Amino acid sequence: MSEATTDPVSDDNDPISGDLRADVRRVSTLLGQTLVRHHGQELLDLVETVRVKTKESKSGDAAAAAEVRRVLSELPLERASDLVRAFTTYFHLANAAEQVHRVRGLATRPEREGWLTSTVADIVAAGGPELLAQGVAELDVRPVFTAHPTEASRRSVLTKLRHISDELATPTEPDTVARRRQDRQLAELIDLIWQTNELRRDSPRPIDEARNAMYYLERVIGDTLPELFGELSDLVAEQGVTLDPTHPPMRFGSWIGGDRDGNPNVTAAATHEVLGLHNLIATQVGVRVIDTLISELSSSDVVVHASPELEASLAADQAVIELDPTILTIEAGETYRLKLHCIRVKLLNTRSRIQQGTAHVPGVDYASGAEIVAELNLIADSLRSHGGELVADGRVAKAIQTAAGSGLYLATLDIREHAEKHHATLGKLVDATGEFATPYADLTRAERLDLLATELTSRRPLMTRTAERDSVLAVFDEVRDAIHTYGPGVIETYIISMTQGPDDVLAAAILAREAGLVDLGAQPFALIGFAPLLETIEELRGSADLIDALLSTPSYRELVRLHGNTQEIMLGYSDSNKQSGVFTSQWAIHLAQRSLRDVAKKHGVKLRLFHGRGGSVGRGGGPTYDAIMAQPNGVLEGEIKFTEQGEVISDKFMLPALAHENLELSLAAVLRASTLHRDPVHSPQELAIWDEVMDLTSDAAFARYTGLINDPDLPAYFVAATPVDQLGALKIGSRPSKRPNSDAGLEGLRAIPWVFGWTQTRQIVPGWYGVGSGLKAAREAGHGAMMKRMLAEWAMFASVISNVEMTIAKTDLDIAAHYIDTLVPENLRHLFDDIKAEYALTVAELELLTGESELLDNQPALKRTFAVRDRYLDPISYLQVELLHRLRQGDVGDDEGALQRALLITVNGVAAGLRNTG
Repeated sequence: MSEATTDPVSDDNDPISGDLRADVRRVSTLLGQTLVRHHGQELLDLVETVRVKTKESKSGDAAAAAEVRRVLSELPLERASDLVRAFTTYFHLANAAEQVHRVRGLATRPEREGWLTSTVADIVAAGGPELLAQGVAELDVRPVFTAHPTEASRRSVLTKLRHISDELATPTEPDTVARRRQDRQLAELIDLIWQTNELRRDSPRPIDEARNAMYYLERVIGDTLPELFGELSDLVAEQGVTLDPTHPPMRFGSWIGGDRDGNPNVTAAATHEVLGLHNLIATQVGVRVIDTLISELSSSDVVVHASPELEASLAADQAVIELDPTILTIEAGETYRLKLHCIRVKLLNTRSRIQQGTAHVPGVDYASGAEIVAELNLIADSLRSHGGELVADGRVAKAIQTAAGSGLYLATLDIREHAEKHHATLGKLVDATGEFATPYADLTRAERLDLLATELTSRRPLMTRTAERDSVLAVFDEVRDAIHTYGPGVIETYIISMTQGPDDVLAAAILAREAGLVDLGAQPFALIGFAPLLETIEELRGSADLIDALLSTPSYRELVRLHGNTQEIMLGYSDSNKQSGVFTSQWAIHLAQRSLRDVAKKHGVKLRLFHGRGGSVGRGGGPTYDAIMAQPNGVLEGEIKFTEQGEVISDKFMLPALAHENLELSLAAVLRASTLHRDPVHSPQELAIWDEVMDLTSDAAFARYTGLINDPDLPAYFVAATPVDQLGALKIGSRPSKRPNSDAGLEGLRAIPWVFGWTQTRQIVPGWYGVGSGLKAAREAGHGAMMKRMLAEWAMFASVISNVEMTIAKTDLDIAAHYIDTLVPENLRHLFDDIKAEYALTVAELELLTGESELLDNQPALKRTFAVRDRYLDPISYLQVELLHRLRQGDVGDDEGALQRALLITVNGVAAGLRNTG
């Protein structure tokens, strides 16, 4: 785009920094040159015309708005595709520039303002080094990558954007050879993006989704985490506290290849294949860590002795491992280096053993990551005993932390399956025994619980080894084999989705017993734990009774004791939001956390909450730090899991500095909450009053929201007003968008396409609808002043309001109106009238509550960013409406393929512009 006219951030009083403005102008100019090279000046002129007219229309010029729509409606399909690709590519480039701008901001931040630095200082001020030592010892923070399909961009594009960010982050002076060379590199990358098909030809398989996750995890686990752990270690060492390197404070998990709920593509074979990929990347990370130590750990036996234990270990290695003779010659007399070479060889032997499916050979390869840790500890102990404490507690400790956190598998894999699948398999096994007069499927939940609780203590198998094992049992077999192959930690938790009673958890536990994963016999063990997933409002509200009944079952309570005495519980944000609206969902989850905290304490177990959050506010998204700090006091004791998915992964982890910042934020929040927020901040009387206000607000918000989603016209309205029926054609995930055996209504639609559809049309109903009615009810009941105090003093309430305000700011009902006027039949438009009324009410109530004259007045840069994006986003939306209209008219003939492609590009474009899909 031409530098002279296309300057999206050049208005007066622009709060965006000059560096960002210059970067955006620079990449826009290079993009303009690409357009001219490939399509001539005509396309660039069209882009400029549409951009300028859209800007004028946003200022209230109705004639300009009409002109934009006329121009777009008359475009041939090929030109329409080129136009929307131009705007979409601009968004990608602008996003890359913004990420670089964020990195620059981090680089200029004073050291004392670092998240971990301030957290450690506050903890020591409150409770001294003793409280700090307790807090860091308990830390176990686990971000979990999922394959939920909310990233519309292909990795081919994301990788090039990463390189563009790297170029922009490297400073060069204008009018220099270095700048011209850099511009040449940027132009080449932009050209490659333009020549790349942004749409996937086929849906990804689970192994493809795993490769995408590995792209990020390899760098984060190999580079970012060791750096972060080193910083934390240095900070706490200043207070006389030592980190245990064998207990890393953060490690990663994954659902990719393990999440079977509603995804027929995640078979036992797929899980096996994904775990093999995990090991390949874990080996690469491990070998790189060892190679670094080999190059740096030059301690000579002439100067520094090695311990007898290390010498004996090296001798044992050399008896079964043949090192390269050159290494033996060059590094003779360097025990530490030779031992590291043996570790390296054993790592590679382990990879070969796993790839070939052969048996573990002690001393030749590793059976688990714990063996690597033990050998590195031998080196560290030897160094400490011979004056090498600094090296042992520095470089070697970082290597130990990496090995302890990633083992032979890089990231711990969770397995998830729907509760009914377990009952279906178990019912066949139980009925085949002929011991029960009533068929298993006809038993009540209480009867099933009694049967399963007794059966769990039995040592008999329900199934003979020669009998055919169905797909559910095959997965349990794969879990057993994986633990045998990779060691403990490769799979730790089995998640039961749609858990509605304790029998749902026991059913999974009995199937695990059939596979040899748990046993309550003479030598009891539990190789995995079981986590109920509570997703609906009913499940959240009944969570305390459910978990109390589960932990009151002696046989299950013994399994929990055997597996570290920790009960993991997953809370589902997406489905509860879809069912009840954002405010009621958030409040129900908060209350559930309080209840679960108390139940866990009653039974003497440690509680680990797993937060199933999406990227969008409509699926529980929002700033991670704020979400952690908003949890009830006493819930966090160092352990937490939370999902990272879709476009959130690339946004957080694409650039190393941003990955570091986001992980530091999470670690600091958990450390702070676990040490400083264990006791109530507010008095019981005050909290009781606030709870009443929240109940009143939630009830009114719920009534308004359910009035909308229960309207019989809503399914037809949603399909007509949104491009949700195009989601499957985007091929962005291996999981179907509909639940198995579901009807055509909204009930069977998953939360991701639900949010996706509303977001594409800028209505974004799941992120705010009902909140205005709730706030109004509380205010009119006389709680206006109280809510202002809650906003100032209660992190939970402030977090919800902040997220809703941000979503409201992204909402644009003028654009939405164009969808409705063009695509929705007259008899369904009353629903849009309801949406507009609730939107106006929500804006008014938010302004009353926050004291702002306009939304986001307290975040001017973010507000400005949204305004800038609209000039490029609105034309894509207009074009999407036009293309949807053409497609639904049906008179497209041979152009249907081209029309579908153009339409899908608009979907990509809106997602890039809003940085959000579902």
